Amino acid sequence: MSNATIEGAAAQGGAMGIAMALVGLAIVGMLLGAFWWGRRRQDRAPRPPTPDEQPKLPGGRRSRTVQEMREPEEVPRDGDRLTPHQLRHSPTRSSSETERPKWSPGSSGAFGSGGPGGKQG
Repeated sequence: MSNATIEGAAAQGGAMGIAMALVGLAIVGMLLGAFWWGRRRQDRAPRPPTPDEQPKLPGGRRSRTVQEMREPEEVPRDGDRLTPHQLRHSPTRSSSETERPKWSPGSSGAFGSGGPGGKQG
């Protein structure tokens, strides 16, 4: 390699360094501009409601939890294909049973794995 080749490569490297610095400054400028624009948008947005301005339940009553036994709603098996609008909204219905099923001692407690579950003796 001659000195001219090395000097040419060094000159290209210097120009490339300046170009990279300018690209970096442009990116930083865009990020600062995006931050400034976002703050302006946030300042113009309406403030969140205070606790006194929150919606209230009618009559001051609280919602209550309904606990009931449910059983699956069977899909008709008449051979015809059902489209989504023919199906009901809920795949379950209220059950006539009022007692929750209890696990019997010694039965499988491992979700059908056949293991001993429950008490071991």
